[in-house]
Amino acid sequence: MQTAIIGAGAMGCLFGAMLAGAAPVVLVDPWQEHVAAINAKGLTVEGLDGRQRVHRLPVFNDPAAIEQPVDLAIIFTKSYRTEAAAGDANRILKPDGLVLTLQNGIGNLETIARVVGPQRAVAGVTAHGGTLLGPGRVRHAGVGPTHIARPATAAQAVDRICRFFVRAGIDTTAEENLDRLIWGKLVINVGINALAAILRVTNGAIGDTPACEPLVAGAVAEAVAVAHALGIRLPYKDPLQRVKAVCQATAANRASMLQDILRGARTEIGVINRAIVERGATLSIATPSNRLLAEIVEALEATAAHRVG
Repeated sequence: MQTAIIGAGAMGCLFGAMLAGAAPVVLVDPWQEHVAAINAKGLTVEGLDGRQRVHRLPVFNDPAAIEQPVDLAIIFTKSYRTEAAAGDANRILKPDGLVLTLQNGIGNLETIARVVGPQRAVAGVTAHGGTLLGPGRVRHAGVGPTHIARPATAAQAVDRICRFFVRAGIDTTAEENLDRLIWGKLVINVGINALAAILRVTNGAIGDTPACEPLVAGAVAEAVAVAHALGIRLPYKDPLQRVKAVCQATAANRASMLQDILRGARTEIGVINRAIVERGATLSIATPSNRLLAEIVEALEATAAHRVG
């Protein structure tokens, strides 16, 4: 299965390295230093065991450099680049190919479908975690299952993708009702990402610090209320305990939003905490905790150039 990964950040590189063991994979990313490092020295992945492995796979700044159309394009860009990434995917995809989003937050599938067509777009969620260490270097920071939606219009293609992922060592299953899993991951991100970015701490510090619990609990409770109002049944019984368990399981991980803030980059707050605020407003559900977290992260983004210390 010819595959292109659009967005070779921590997660894109991580999946690229894993999938390249089962089929041809090419990476696409605009960061020139990163692309040059991978082309010159290979992609270095630090595993959960601490060992470093170098993977050789092609990477380009411009998707136009990909000569052969691909069966699968996986989008791992930040959410605010989704539309452009979908356009790139559309240009390199075979007529019967699929675009898969494994991005954070909600709304990415709808954006991709508007560009490539609803029958060529599918969504998934993954519990794998990655940290970008520098140009050409990533750390595998967490392992867990991956689920891909299986719409009737693309059932056979999704089954083929799942088999491909499994051959590459990625625990993957097709899911008839993906909304519950997408929202299940969203609730966890709501409880961890913004707070990690604001406090500049690892996931484990959030779970281990009693002073963090009311902040986490407030944001999670609001997200759960919105999900329930939308008729979405989450994939776990106790959302707050689930967030704590994820913090413990990924204790050393730097949340993606924290990585963005440390680089002075734009975050995905708009499709995580801010998304809860916006959907809460349409449902007349108050979301003060998520509003505060979103506003602080947005202020951090806006003042990045003026940071002291």
